[in-house]
Parts: sequence; structure tokens; C-alpha cells
Amino acid sequence: MNRMTINLVLKASKKNSAGENPIYARVVIDGNRLELSAKKWIDPLKWDKYRQEVKGRSEAARTANQYLTDFTNGIQTAFNMLKETNETVTIKLLKDELQGNSKSEKWLVKVFEENNALSAMEKSKYSDSTLRQYSTTLQRLKEFIAKEYGSSDIKIKVLDQLFIRKFDLFLRLDYAIEDNTVAKYLKQLKKVIHYAMSMKYILHDPFYGYKIKTVKNTRQYLTQEELARIENHHFKIERLERVRDLFIFVCYTGLAYSDLKDLTADQITMGIDGKNWLTYKRNKTGVEAKFPLLTPAQRILDKYANDPECVSNGLLLPVRSNQKLNSYLSEIEDVCGIKKHITMHIGRHTFASSVTLANNIPIETVSKMLGHSDIKTTQIYAKVVDTKVSEDMKKLDEKIRKTG
Repeated sequence: MNRMTINLVLKASKKNSAGENPIYARVVIDGNRLELSAKKWIDPLKWDKYRQEVKGRSEAARTANQYLTDFTNGIQTAFNMLKETNETVTIKLLKDELQGNSKSEKWLVKVFEENNALSAMEKSKYSDSTLRQYSTTLQRLKEFIAKEYGSSDIKIKVLDQLFIRKFDLFLRLDYAIEDNTVAKYLKQLKKVIHYAMSMKYILHDPFYGYKIKTVKNTRQYLTQEELARIENHHFKIERLERVRDLFIFVCYTGLAYSDLKDLTADQITMGIDGKNWLTYKRNKTGVEAKFPLLTPAQRILDKYANDPECVSNGLLLPVRSNQKLNSYLSEIEDVCGIKKHITMHIGRHTFASSVTLANNIPIETVSKMLGHSDIKTTQIYAKVVDTKVSEDMKKLDEKIRKTG
């Protein structure tokens, strides 16, 4: 029966300038031996040859031992995989597989494309927005590989933390992308790597020990006064008036752009209170949101009820591309004297903060209206209504002083 044993040994015949010895895996298959470098150097005084691990409970020892465990697990995984397709696994066959010389060698771009194709078929799991993000990440990855390596693809087995750090730097320098957006690209790359590991295309995780950095940003939103300024402004240019109407609709419904652009009449139904209710399932999360329309939102729907463009497209509102809308909103902020960068998504933040939470709507209700899958997401908005807390406490303080 085809059997394999793996033992970790300290190579005493080699030593670096720090006095450390390299660790090797001694692999034996049916009496034939192969030694594989773990690419790890250890102080011989810290090595337990009987337990085949680094001594101690320090973080350094724990990290080193986990690395060695992953290394030996990778060898075992390769052996098991070869056994599924070969009657007998030889030392040469195993060595070729581990060194990427086998016929099953995989390339990063091809694996990424494979992952994207499979994700596109699983429409119940991924929104159109998420699929577009994966396509964008793949495109940036192709550009990076072409610039850094002068190639259209790269072998997945050679990926390491240096590759990740260089890709991180490429995104920041070539596209002026900030921390949280870089993090999204890296998280998607990491998911594809983990997909490759699950398919046994790669035996190590280049992201192991690599921390993807994110920064907690304060949610930008319009105050009630700023919202009223835009809402009540008379626009002489029809294009800006239409964009203003779409933005105001978002401010009073909390819809994300991906849900706004596909809004149809069948999503407006009569509620138990006799008012029109908006019912929709978020493209991003698949969570259903259902609530009565506020008067300003209903007024805008009525305004475009017979609009030729809306009627022709079977939609409730004349929505342009998100890029164009945001560009026109920059004009609106100048016209209305708003000292904030306004985007369509700012409208969603405004609904969550100034329109609902600041007017004492319970956070559980706001969470449902926003279609959040976790109330913790909604709690981010609750932190930005300090002005409301200040006003309420001021009134309370005045009441206490009067009765005191």
C-alpha cells in the first residue's frame, strides 16, 4: 500500500549569520526519501527534535509552529490529491506537484476568471454589483501583472506576501485608491486564493499573517437644514432638477443606487394604513425592506408618473448612470452652497441619520427600512446624530433648571 511519512528535521550542516539552522521536511514514500526545505530558520536551542516543533508558548513560537503545520499539511494534501488520480504516488510525482512542474499547474488570472464565471452562475449568492466589483478587481490585477512582471498571467504557486504588498502599492499609486477601497480589492483577491486552496490548486495561503488594513470612516450626511436647502431650491436647468429629485427621493427612502435604478410600479403596494408602501429586496444583500412612503418621496413619484422616458422604460424614475448623477450632484452642491461632497449614497446616509434617527425613529425600524442584514451596520449611523443628542439634553437641562 502506498504510504508516506513526514518528519521535520533541523539541518545542522547549514547555518546562517544569526546561528540558525534551516528546517527540512524529510518525506519517505515506500522507502524512497525526499527532503524539502520549509524555508524557515530556527535557533537550534529553541528546537524540540522529539516534538518536531519550536519550544515555548511565545507568539513567535506559535506563529512558527503554525507555519510548519501548514507546510506539512500542504505536503499531505498534495499526496492525497495525487492518490486520487494515480495508482501509485512516487517521490518524483510528489516533487513535481509541489514544485509546480505537474500538468495540473494553475495560473492566477485563469483561476480568477474561473471563480468569476462560477460566481456569475450562482446568482442567488452574488448581486450584480458584487460581480462587477470582482470583474474590476480582475482587471486591476491584469494591469498590475503586466506592469510588474511584463506578463499576462502569473503562476499561482509563486504568490507570496511580497506580491500582495506590491499589488497594494500599485492600487494606491496608479489609481490613487485609499485604504478601505484597497482593502476591498485585497479581500476579493483573498477569497479567490481561498477558492484556489479549496480546489487544491495551491497548497499555501500567501495571505497567512498578512493584515488587510481598513480605516473607520465617519458616515457623511446632510443636516436637515442642508437637505431643505436643496429640496426647496428652484433649478432653472431641467437636468439638475431631475437629478435633485432623484437625490431627494433617496434621502426619503434610503434606497441604494442599485435598487433605485430598477424601481418599478409593482414595488409600490397599498399598505394596511391605506398609504403606498415601498417593498423591495436589496440587490446587495437580498434582504427585503418594506415601509410606507413619506410624503416628499410620494410627491416625486407622482411628478414622474407620466414621464415619457419612465413610461417607455417601465420604470418609476428617470435614473442615469451613478457616475453621471454624482457628477451633476457636484454642480448642485455648488449652486446650493453645500460645503460637502454630495453623492447619491450620501442620500442613503441622510435618510438613516437626519431623516429617521434624528427624528426618534427606533434604530430597529431604521435597520429594516435600510435592508440591513445586521443591526450593527445601522449602529454606525446612530453615532453621527450627536447634534440631536445635544439638542435633547439641552432641553432636558433647561427643564431641570426650571424645576430646580
